[in-house]
Amino acid sequence: MWPRTEEPPFGSAASADDGEADFPEAAAHLLEEQRVAIVGLGLIGGSLALALRGRCARLLAVERDPDTRALARARGVVDEVSEAPERILPQADVVVLATPVQAIVELLAQLPKWHPGPAVVLDVGSTKAAIVAAMAALPPRFDPLGGHPMAGKETSGLAQAEARLFRGAPFALTPLPRTTGRAKALAAALVKSVGARALWLEPLTHDRWVAAVSHLPYLVSLALTLATPEEAAALLGPGFRSTSRLAASSPRMMGDILSTNREAVLTALAGFERQLAALRAALEADDEIVLQALLAQGPARRTALLRLVEEGE
Repeated sequence: MWPRTEEPPFGSAASADDGEADFPEAAAHLLEEQRVAIVGLGLIGGSLALALRGRCARLLAVERDPDTRALARARGVVDEVSEAPERILPQADVVVLATPVQAIVELLAQLPKWHPGPAVVLDVGSTKAAIVAAMAALPPRFDPLGGHPMAGKETSGLAQAEARLFRGAPFALTPLPRTTGRAKALAAALVKSVGARALWLEPLTHDRWVAAVSHLPYLVSLALTLATPEEAAALLGPGFRSTSRLAASSPRMMGDILSTNREAVLTALAGFERQLAALRAALEADDEIVLQALLAQGPARRTALLRLVEEGE
């Protein structure tokens, strides 16, 4: 089982298969009574909105881009969308911040002037320490906790959003010391309603883990793509396409992620560089025995990691 740093609400299981968390029926119905506002209708915010349709009392959105607002209205993604946070946010019982990380930090600083409170505040940013620190500065009328669904695509925007994006995915929740049981219950209900699995973590633990399993893979994918000569393009096959997929991610989004999780990413990079150096040394020495020993570790290690995921579910 996964290590836990905080008990989930009502003493329930911290994660459950396909989001079927075992908390009381009252918590399951809690979300149905809430007016939820999502700030940012990109891939994650838009997918969250699609997954929440019909599962809350009213679904609202703040979105700056006029084309995205038009698409949201045309597709009936939310009940109301506007570029003006001062118009939308005061209506909300739950505010979900679904923008790049640095923008979330900035939104948290502005939130008190837009919302009279009270409100539960949740985010879906890819790093947590900086965001949770900003949440701690919110006035007492707000009930905040951090969140991060481990789901996405290399493409972005509302046009790529889909309601099933979070199905079966881990959804990290990082409460603050001030976070109430009600806010935790609401967060758990939201996670369950979109089909994800709640995983309760401390912010720094989250950032360390996500650096290893998400941010480092992006950098490896990027480095591979940049190192590939154009003359080799004629031989591009499924191996390159799958391995380089993450390099197509939004530069702005990834820049925010890397800058707000710099230390954890550097630690993950150092571990990767050690493994790469061992492979390079074996090749340079033409040491087939060492090379084969290193290569043989790959399938076993991958199997072991995936087995841990299955056990954690």
